[in-house]
Formats: sequence, structure tokens, C-alpha cells
Amino acid sequence: MWFGFFSLFAFIGGARGAVAPVRPADPPVVIRDFPAVPPLRAALACRCPRCGQGRLFTGLLKVRPACEVCGLDLSAQDAGDGPAVFAILFLGMLVVGLAALVEIRFSPPVWVHLLLWAPLILIGAIVMLRPLKAGLIALQYRHRRLGTTSPT
Repeated sequence: MWFGFFSLFAFIGGARGAVAPVRPADPPVVIRDFPAVPPLRAALACRCPRCGQGRLFTGLLKVRPACEVCGLDLSAQDAGDGPAVFAILFLGMLVVGLAALVEIRFSPPVWVHLLLWAPLILIGAIVMLRPLKAGLIALQYRHRRLGTTSPT
């Protein structure tokens, strides 16, 4: 019974009525051809994922609103917590492995561990977050997820 109701709704045109009409008054969008930029190259250089030339960040981790070279709108990008998760996982494996190795080989006091690993974690996180965030933005652009608002 429900299937018949929903198919009747779609047949009558109820689904089409929910779609916003295209406005002919909008200016045409000019699309320039850009060479394909590999996401890894854009991520490591922290450059625009479309043109590979414009800088991606204005500060340490603040993304520019738009690329200064090609004009790609970056204001709606959302890398979320992804870069932090990958940095934590990688640094965690590295530091735990090295700390265990140092503890087994040399058995230093706790303050030596603090002097060794705290700066490594802090500097490693700062160094890794920019390319990881740029990489996620480049992958979002590559898979056409940059600036979309719906999950589909």
C-alpha cells in the first residue's frame, strides 16, 4: 500500500515540484581548463588543488577564502578533524615505538622522556597538520566534494 502511495506521488509530479527552477538571469560560469594537479603534489606544496599555483593557507592552518590565481572558492571547504586524527595516529606510533626503544636500550629517568618526546610531538604535529589538511582538501576537490552542502 505504501509503495503505491509513493509511486503515485512521484507519478503526479510531487517530486519534481520540490526542485528549484534554474534562473536564466544568472551569469554564465566561465570554466578554464587547468592541468590535472596530483593531490599529493598539491598537499606537500600546500597549493591550490585546481591550479597547483596559488597558496592554500593564509596563516598556520587558516584556509584562504579563494585561490589568488584561479579563483577557486575555498570558503566552503571542511577538512574537519581528519588532519588531526592522521597526525595523532602517525605521531603516536612513532613516539611510542621510539620511547619503548629508548626505554629498553637505555632506561633513562622519566624527565629524559619528557625532554625527548614532548618537543617531538609538538613540532611533529605542527609540521604535519598543514600538508595533511591540504591533502584532505585536495582529495575533496579531486572527488568533487569541495564546497558541497549535502551528503549525497
